[in-house]
Amino acid sequence: IEIMYRIYKKILGCCLFLFPLALHAQMGEPRSNIDIGANVGLTMSSVGFDPTIKQKQLLAPTAGVVLRVTSEKYFKTYCALQAELNFVQAGWQEEIFNAQNQPLPDTYNRKLNYLQLPIMARLAWGKEDRGWMGYFLAGPQLSFCLSEKESYSTTWTLNGEGHPDRLNDMYDQYGMKIDHRFDYGITAGAGVELGTGAGRFLLDARYYYGLSDIFKNGKRDIFGRSNNQIITVKLTYLIPVRK
Repeated sequence: IEIMYRIYKKILGCCLFLFPLALHAQMGEPRSNIDIGANVGLTMSSVGFDPTIKQKQLLAPTAGVVLRVTSEKYFKTYCALQAELNFVQAGWQEEIFNAQNQPLPDTYNRKLNYLQLPIMARLAWGKEDRGWMGYFLAGPQLSFCLSEKESYSTTWTLNGEGHPDRLNDMYDQYGMKIDHRFDYGITAGAGVELGTGAGRFLLDARYYYGLSDIFKNGKRDIFGRSNNQIITVKLTYLIPVRK
């Protein structure tokens, strides 16, 4: 089931990315609008571990620059390509339980600092110049981990063998550096945009599902899966440079 789910995700991502190219082959009203700007936001991250590790959402900042090229209006739909270069802090924060499934005062999180490049197809509806628009965007995303940092609590509960007392005896992730710095997957989201004489203001929410793993996933490795999963809420400001 997991393999089929991953194949489905890859196929869906390719279809969403190629959809505007298919639209471009139709008869529409051409556009050559270019907007540039910047964004700031908040990420809520976790890692899909197998075997499972209980987690909370890790809250962290994100910021970056944006380039958007609008190529066509097809009926009432505005078709564009949007690329971003973002700094993103992802990772995970654990909810720690002992072997008897009782909560412990111990705390742990791992912060992964990524340089992120999403390239998304964007479909929008509404007022092209001044006024409101709603939009949907989706596409592939590439990332590279620049650095990582672990944070432990001062308390650290051990079992009788001197190892961390953890549910399912899962403690190998502590101190283990990530194996794969390059990360790739699919991102998709929706938002609203307000066009004004001072520029365009955008607010959207996105979900990223990693198709790669941060740790090795061979038969002899600790984890069979360890993919990034990130929810992002982002505010963007754009100014037109060509219309």
